[in-house]
Amino acid sequence: MTAALAIEDYAFLEDDDCQARIVAAREKLGDRVVILGHHYQRDEVFRHADYTGDSLKLSRQAARSKAEYIVFCGVHFMAEVADILSRPEQQAILPDLAAGCSMADMADLARVQHCWEELGRVLEVDRVVTPVTYINSAADLKAFCGRHGGIVCTSSNAAAILTWAFERREKVLFFPDQHLGRNTGYQMGIPLEEMAVWQPGKPLGGLSEAQIRRARIILWQGHCSVHQMFRPEHIDRFREKYPDTRVIAHPECCFEVCQKSDVIGSTEAILKTVRASEPGSRWLVGTELNLVNRLRQEMKPRGVDVHFMSPMVCMCSTMFRIDPQHLAWVLENLVDGNVVNRIRVPEEDARAARLALDRMLALG
Repeated sequence: MTAALAIEDYAFLEDDDCQARIVAAREKLGDRVVILGHHYQRDEVFRHADYTGDSLKLSRQAARSKAEYIVFCGVHFMAEVADILSRPEQQAILPDLAAGCSMADMADLARVQHCWEELGRVLEVDRVVTPVTYINSAADLKAFCGRHGGIVCTSSNAAAILTWAFERREKVLFFPDQHLGRNTGYQMGIPLEEMAVWQPGKPLGGLSEAQIRRARIILWQGHCSVHQMFRPEHIDRFREKYPDTRVIAHPECCFEVCQKSDVIGSTEAILKTVRASEPGSRWLVGTELNLVNRLRQEMKPRGVDVHFMSPMVCMCSTMFRIDPQHLAWVLENLVDGNVVNRIRVPEEDARAARLALDRMLALG
C-alpha cells in the first residue's frame, strides 16, 4: 500500500485520458470491484457500469456479486443503501462525496423526530401513524422508520407499501417526497382532502389539529428538483403539435403533470413501457435528461420517437458530480490498496434501517 493518490491530481485530466485509465485499473482489479451506474448518470461514467438501474436494484445486485468493492456512481443515499444491504466484507464507495440528493436533504432526522413529537400532541402517534420513507432518504431516516414500525418504499412499489401501512395503522407519515405520496394515494382512491402537507419549521407543520385528524396521509413538503421542472403546460403545448403523443411521467412529478399523463411509472417502468411500444409511436417523457436521451437513441432505429418533456435542460446536478476524473481516482487508489470515500452507516442505524428495508423486501 502506498499513500493515497490525491483527487487534485486528476482534476484537469482530459476525459479520454480518464477513460483509458479507468479501463486499465478495472483490468487490474478484476472481479474485486463492481461499478454501479444509476439511470440518471452521465454517459461518460455510465458506460463503465457493470450493472445499471435504480438504486435498490443496483444495491441488491452488488450484494450478490463477488466484489470486495462496490463503487456506486449515484448519490450519497444510494451508497448508504449499498452499505446496508452488502455483506460485511464488502465496502461501498461514492466517487464524489459531494454527490448528494436535494430531495433527501429536505427531510433530516431532527425535523422528522420533531414532527413525530408534534403529531404526538394530537394523536396516539405510535398506535395511529406508520412512517414511510422513500428510498431517496438518508440512512438515519430509514432507521427511524425501522424503530417506529415503519417501512421504506420505492417509486415502483409505493402503492403496495401504502396498502401494507394502512393494514396496520390508520394514517401514514410519508417523506421526503410529497408528490410520490400524493400521486400514489390518489391512484389508490384516497381523495386530496384526506392528504395534508406537513411544512417543517411551522408549528404543527402549518396544519390545524382538525386537518391532522382528518388526514389519512401526511405528506412531507419535499420534492425532486429535476421532476419539479415539468409542468402541465409542457404537455399541452406538445400535444397541440403532436396530438397522437403518449405521455409518461415519473410519480415524483407534480399532481397536475401526472393527471395529464397516459402512464405514470418509475424509471424502470418508463423504460419497459417505451421499449414495448409499436413503431411509429411517439412518447413525451417526464424524467431525467440522461435517461431520456439514451432511450431516444435506443428507440430511434425502431421507429419510436422519444421526447424530453421540459423545454429546458433538466438533469440531476448532484448526480452529475460523479465524473470520469473521480471514477479514475477511486479505481487507481484501489489498485494501490487505498480505499477512498468509503460510505459506512453506523451499525446501530444500519440494523434499524435494514429492518425497514426487509419489511419492504418481504412484500416482493
